[in-house]
Amino acid sequence: MARTALVIIDMLNPYEHDDAEPLCRNVAKIIEPMAKLVARARTRDEVELVYVNDNYGDFTRDRREIEAQALNGCRPDLVEPILPPPDCAFLPKVRHSAFYGTSLEYLLGRTEVDTVVLAGQVTEQCVLYSALDAYVRHYALTVPPDCVAAIHQDLGEAALRMMERNMSARLALSAECLDR
Repeated sequence: MARTALVIIDMLNPYEHDDAEPLCRNVAKIIEPMAKLVARARTRDEVELVYVNDNYGDFTRDRREIEAQALNGCRPDLVEPILPPPDCAFLPKVRHSAFYGTSLEYLLGRTEVDTVVLAGQVTEQCVLYSALDAYVRHYALTVPPDCVAAIHQDLGEAALRMMERNMSARLALSAECLDR
């Protein structure tokens, strides 16, 4: 049976950085559809739910510490609704791509995933680079535009067009992105 992975990227964010204000405005728009998408993924046996999150350069942090930092940050209201369920994979990352320096590729291979759905932040950075890495690894790729947040709207839109055109990504709203 074909399997899908819903990969949630960098949603555990304390929002204590220079470009946090414009990012927070855009993240606020995706929280509700993303929470519904995660809930729907959890009901589907053929969907592997994976959270991949920046460790912010601290290699001693584990999942609980990354969650706590985000919840104690400037916008816990943008974190709490999409906290990773305890029974899903959680992979810390060190750079932009969800694949770089993580065991994501190994996990997807072990669970026989053929389609990757990417959601999270930042569209023009970590989501875009993760999409390229999924594409070069021959995964079918889906990106729900209502579940990705950009810092710069124009760059986010350009990134979505690049994913669609150059990486054969299917752009589908969150309500339809797990259906094939």
